[in-house]
Amino acid sequence: MSPRLQGSDKQKICILLSKHIIMQANNKFIVVSGGSKGIGREIIRRFAQAGFDALTCARKAPALEALQAEIESNYSVKLYYKTCDLSNVSESKQFARYAQEMNRVPDVLVNNAGIFLPGPMLEEEEGNLENMMHVNLYSAYYLSRALIPLMKSRKYGHVFNIGSIASILPYPHGSSYSISKYALHGLSQVLREELKTHGVKVTSVLPGATFTASWEGAGIDPQRLMKAEDVAETIFQAYQLSPQSVVEEILIRPQLGDL
Repeated sequence: MSPRLQGSDKQKICILLSKHIIMQANNKFIVVSGGSKGIGREIIRRFAQAGFDALTCARKAPALEALQAEIESNYSVKLYYKTCDLSNVSESKQFARYAQEMNRVPDVLVNNAGIFLPGPMLEEEEGNLENMMHVNLYSAYYLSRALIPLMKSRKYGHVFNIGSIASILPYPHGSSYSISKYALHGLSQVLREELKTHGVKVTSVLPGATFTASWEGAGIDPQRLMKAEDVAETIFQAYQLSPQSVVEEILIRPQLGDL
């Protein structure tokens, strides 16, 4: 039989619970699409370390569940998630509505979800471009339209769009990937112009080859690639600037150059 709690013990527990609830209510909030692995996961980890609650999405629930357990056991924050496939327009819109319905204004929005399908444009499989445009561009478009108006109303926030070195240089072995990332870079530039007088910052992140799951089995020494943690740390430091300054572009490459 469990011992009965005395009045003073109950009061202490209530105070501790109240403090925990208040602490989480006061946490800042970041939304990261495609956060179960790679750069997205490292961004969530870095901001959780700084006391941010987070919302993310991915296709596979087990990876999200594992990340939630890790984050909530190591930091005094909450990680919320929704399983969805951002190559599907309706599911992209569902995630955007889910984020809206949380009734929390994001301090940071990271449009990170991305997919890479190789091949030159004239030889690639039919549908490659459409698939990558849905994930790499349209998901960012819908999420931005859903959440940035909340940031504008508060006159505060920071949007990071995770592009690629392929956003500014043609990538011959991934032509449609490059097309989709050029488009995302254009979206960033448009948002920057639209939001500069509303207190909302916009940064286009253009990383080179980064050691993530997409490079597994490629036979390339991980030391030749950038660490996803380095990209996340650079993003966090850009967020830390005063309201008077914004990093419009982050171009980060492996020390030995592009692959």
